[in-house]
Amino acid sequence: MAIREILTVPHPVLKQVSVNVDAVDDDLRALMDDMLETMYAAPGIGLAAVQIGVPKRVIVMDLAREGEAPQPRYYVNPEILWASGETAPYEEGCLSVPEIFDEVDRPTQVKLRYLNYQGEQVEEDAEGLFAVCIQHEMDHLNGVLFIDHLSRLKREQAVKKVKKLVRAA
Repeated sequence: MAIREILTVPHPVLKQVSVNVDAVDDDLRALMDDMLETMYAAPGIGLAAVQIGVPKRVIVMDLAREGEAPQPRYYVNPEILWASGETAPYEEGCLSVPEIFDEVDRPTQVKLRYLNYQGEQVEEDAEGLFAVCIQHEMDHLNGVLFIDHLSRLKREQAVKKVKKLVRAA
């Protein structure tokens, strides 16, 4: 396993639409293991492969609270089958947009289908933080960042702040 570099805005790869994965094999599992290690080191609760420069439809996530045992989850070729009409605001942040947080309205519940770490197809309902996080990460797979849901002014300010932060590092 290896910690990979997380791309930050305005890196052009972050705007790419990720491609479906043909099969869950050892190479893909190695990628997911690297993604998980990278996410934990950042630290974060979710990471899409495109954020480390690999535009494949792969997401890792761990919503365990501090003090709980890790609960890593893997999503290959995830798709939302249904989303509730009810939406709610949730303050989001992103490893590709460090130190920027803002509210985004998203459906409160979704039903999703994906392949897991073993390549088995799973259908699952998500609500609360799980629903927010899976939608946020799936946006990445479509070349969308959470700041794209904000006003143009807020988005431009966020990119400017991240550029300054990266230069100072």
